[in-house]
Amino acid sequence: MLVFLFRRLMLVIPTFFGITLLTFSLIHMIPGDPITVMAGERGVTDARRAELEAQLGLDQPLPVQYLHYIKNVLQGDFGKSLVTREPVLSEFFTLFPATMELAFCASIIAILIGLPLGVIAAVRRGSVFDHSVMTVSLAGYSMPIFWWGLLLIILFSVTLGWTPVSGRIAATMWIDENTGFMLIDSLLSDEEGAFISALSHLILPSVVLATIPMAVIARMTRSSMLEVLGEDYIRTARAKGLSRWKVIAKHALRNALIPVITVIGLQVGILLSGAILTESIFAWPGVGRWLLESIHRRDYQVVQGGILIVAMIIIAINLLVDVMYGIVNPRIRHARG
Repeated sequence: MLVFLFRRLMLVIPTFFGITLLTFSLIHMIPGDPITVMAGERGVTDARRAELEAQLGLDQPLPVQYLHYIKNVLQGDFGKSLVTREPVLSEFFTLFPATMELAFCASIIAILIGLPLGVIAAVRRGSVFDHSVMTVSLAGYSMPIFWWGLLLIILFSVTLGWTPVSGRIAATMWIDENTGFMLIDSLLSDEEGAFISALSHLILPSVVLATIPMAVIARMTRSSMLEVLGEDYIRTARAKGLSRWKVIAKHALRNALIPVITVIGLQVGILLSGAILTESIFAWPGVGRWLLESIHRRDYQVVQGGILIVAMIIIAINLLVDVMYGIVNPRIRHARG
């Protein structure tokens, strides 16, 4: 197990440096330059520009800038926003709870709906329900998030008036952010109806964000269940007289869930990347919206640092899932190790 864990960790190192190289390179391909952004409409003289470039290290060759960037990142310094002048890491973790809350609720929705749909579709293979699940999941996977979000807003917010259009809580309510998670903070507050308001604001963004992971989980669960249901030990269990659903719950589902665990872990990356569009549609004050606004403002440091932090979180989660997969399934551990 230690060898398996060591080799997984060794794969993280080149991945990390690859991502830092990518973010560092991409940011230099974006039109405009940091000095112009910092100067704003006032502009800057040539002498002042040269002075600022020397302070920021922009007058150095790109390899030297990259080494300086890596050194700062390894020390936990992701730079400062060119607009607010606040540390990128501080701004990120101020907004991250909002994104985490949204991603967590979307994950719960995706798992609670996707898993049962996949299991029932596999058990009733070839039925109308099976074909319906496959059709809906394919549509959910193919549907553009931006279009899907606007459609739900028009239907449930504008036409029916059941849910709010945007934000995390009603504008008339003021909640102290103790944890950054609005559902928890609304429960801790004395504001009447705050929790219901926060929950109603969370429903549509969570459903939109959960659509693609839910479709993937349903299809993966169905495929895995079909494979397990064809195994000899399942037929043996049935021959012993066990009921159909007891065989499914006790013998088939547990083994079928092993590859699904990996898929669920990989969906975290999709949730965080999908949050950029979802947060923009619903004016959700999270990391995704922050990154998108920083791109519009050409805030190089925020885009560079924010993308790198998100990538590091996704790498850490995937590493954790990979290790869990190896613990649950020793054959994979030995095969990959």
